[in-house]
Amino acid sequence: MNLTLTKPIIFFDLETTGVNIATDRIVEISILKVFPNGNKESKTWLVNPEIEIPAEATAVHGITNEKVVMEPTFKELAPKINELIADCDLAGFNSNRFDIPLLAEELMRAGIDFDMNNRKAIDVQVIFHKKEQRTLSAGYQFYCGKNLENAHSAEADTNATYEILLAQLKKYDDIGNTVDSLSEFSSHRDRADFAGFVLYNEQGNEIFSFGKYKGRTVEEVLIENPGYFAWMQNADFPLYTKKVLREIKERMSNPKKVLTDEEKLKALQQKFNLR
Repeated sequence: MNLTLTKPIIFFDLETTGVNIATDRIVEISILKVFPNGNKESKTWLVNPEIEIPAEATAVHGITNEKVVMEPTFKELAPKINELIADCDLAGFNSNRFDIPLLAEELMRAGIDFDMNNRKAIDVQVIFHKKEQRTLSAGYQFYCGKNLENAHSAEADTNATYEILLAQLKKYDDIGNTVDSLSEFSSHRDRADFAGFVLYNEQGNEIFSFGKYKGRTVEEVLIENPGYFAWMQNADFPLYTKKVLREIKERMSNPKKVLTDEEKLKALQQKFNLR
């Protein structure tokens, strides 16, 4: 099967200072934009993270503090990146759990709002793990019959991810070839935020996944303990998680925006392309 697109899709990969979504920064970003007609556009930037790159991170991707000291900051690149990905679906390798959340944090930190409304996300790693249980390099060898040169280079990883997805389409008849079907197959459907601090229960209500209120709905906790909202907004949680909480609180304070359980389930189904 060929990949069927109704709008452009962005394959991208990040190299970073670490794996903490809330506090780590991007040091390299590579974007491959694939258009419905098959045309492609690619951009790769080194990024000055404005913090020290730990030696253990440099050992993985080879990017040093000296290499990026004269490069633009993410805030300087953010308008270009936001324009490039506007109105596009997103895809990557482990992108649902890491790359998309971290990109969202960086964009929001730069003053650019980000959400997944009207976007779909394809995580090639999820498809891979559901089908074969391998790493990116092994997956590239398995699906494409090639050795992945320059692994942990954002550009090499991005292009390999795109090639793997095309090979997966040829190998598996049951995952579909549209963005809708691939997004559904590779999504983590129970999350209200990227990091998983706020989940959905079976009724489609947002619940906390951690701490003393684990399993409790966000709405009942904010009614019972209004200070919990302020604590989370000021604590070291991802910006997108804070945004989700603000939206829930705004919905609670505006009766016109309060949804029934049936409406919440419908909205959840639409968000994650559930049938």
